[in-house]
Amino acid sequence: MNYDEAMNIEKVTFGDMPPQPFLLGLLSAFDNRYQAAADAYFKEITWKQFFAIICINLCKEPPTLNELSDVMGSSHQNVKQILLKLEKKGFVTAVPDEKDKRKQRIFVTDKCKTFLEQNDNNGQQSQYVIGRIFDGIDEKSLQTTIQTIMKMERNLSEL
Repeated sequence: MNYDEAMNIEKVTFGDMPPQPFLLGLLSAFDNRYQAAADAYFKEITWKQFFAIICINLCKEPPTLNELSDVMGSSHQNVKQILLKLEKKGFVTAVPDEKDKRKQRIFVTDKCKTFLEQNDNNGQQSQYVIGRIFDGIDEKSLQTTIQTIMKMERNLSEL
């Protein structure tokens, strides 16, 4: 594949770059662009804070800091900083675990739920944006991409 033509960026020369480093760079650049666009969308919180809320809501029970760090794929320290900012804004609260008081479970607050209803229209706005990002990508290509990135994730964890 000619990456120079595909990317249509005149100030960069990809040359004969193998597909593996190109894909890693492409994923990193996409992540940066997506984060910038998502940060501009919400005035009150950042994309990473919104992502933390999504991950909390995905958990079957309110997660601990370590559990949330695993789900988010981020360090304990980074997630702690995100949660501190969300707690300061009144979006999450940490409550001691009923069985093990050394652990704290993270809950989204009513203020957070109201924010999501008002700013994301109960997920409809997110679904619209996601739909636009994946416009023209068929299910088979999407499944292949998911399988590839999941395999990359497993390989990464073995390093």
